[in-house]
Amino acid sequence: MNRHWRQLVILPMLIFLLVLPIQALAAKKLIPMGEAIGIQLQLSHVFVAHDVLLASNQWMKGGAVIEKINDIPVKSLADAKQAVAKDGQQTWTINSEGQQITLELQNQEAEHVISFLKDETDGVGTLTYIDPETKNYGALGHQIVDSTLQEAPVFRAGSIFLASIQQIRKSTPGQPGYKISSIEKHQERLGSIDKNTIYGIFGRWEDGYQQRLPKAIEIMHEKDIKTGKAEIYTAIEGSKVETFSIEITKVENERLEFIVSDEKLIEKTGGILQGMSGSPIIQDGRFVGAVTHMFVEEPKKGAALTVAEMLRRSS
Repeated sequence: MNRHWRQLVILPMLIFLLVLPIQALAAKKLIPMGEAIGIQLQLSHVFVAHDVLLASNQWMKGGAVIEKINDIPVKSLADAKQAVAKDGQQTWTINSEGQQITLELQNQEAEHVISFLKDETDGVGTLTYIDPETKNYGALGHQIVDSTLQEAPVFRAGSIFLASIQQIRKSTPGQPGYKISSIEKHQERLGSIDKNTIYGIFGRWEDGYQQRLPKAIEIMHEKDIKTGKAEIYTAIEGSKVETFSIEITKVENERLEFIVSDEKLIEKTGGILQGMSGSPIIQDGRFVGAVTHMFVEEPKKGAALTVAEMLRRSS
């Protein structure tokens, strides 16, 4: 009888230990943001931004890497400018489409070409969350792709800054709109960019934000998300984050679809804009996900990634 009694005591303890980690995960809280951010990635090389026709009738192709000028390695745009400052003919070594090419440029032509080079990628998006425990952040909900390279660039370092929305070009069917913004460079950077993944950009929050942070709220896991009313947080004027109504129409694993129902947002933007990627989605007071895409022919219709999935993929 004593043996059976011991078994009855041990079993509830085992159940308690198994349940505890699940309860801890469900209680995870994040700070929903919605601020427009300027994104800067310092690239691993100096690239030609787009095709340039040289005096020799040769083309310097967009995406080509500037390796050397006069046998001096070029690691940054500053290196290239310093090399070009010297008078006389210059020998440029570039790598274009996997082939190493040598070009002879006169000083004046070299100075002209410099204006077509870049060593960073810039963009605008929306800050999704800050983790109050780890001081890490997530943004965008999708990958940064360089317009010249047409792929995610290899980068040495990256930063995010607060941006201010100056103007909106509305979305119309077949023509995505966008935010016209400026980076608040007088402010300290908000954080580093450590990862650029298909689930968003992630990095360390550095507390350069000069306003009070919102309250952290519990995240909602995929099994609890339902179709129906929800909200998005985003900035469409200045740096002010506003709340707008949406309807979640589809939930499929870690992906959502929704329709903008807020008349003010529709009037101002036509629906979803480029630059809204990362805008937090909230349902019943809990953090659901982040806007990632719009449907080009139906700009009121958008897609999103769950914040639980973003969090899982951030590590």
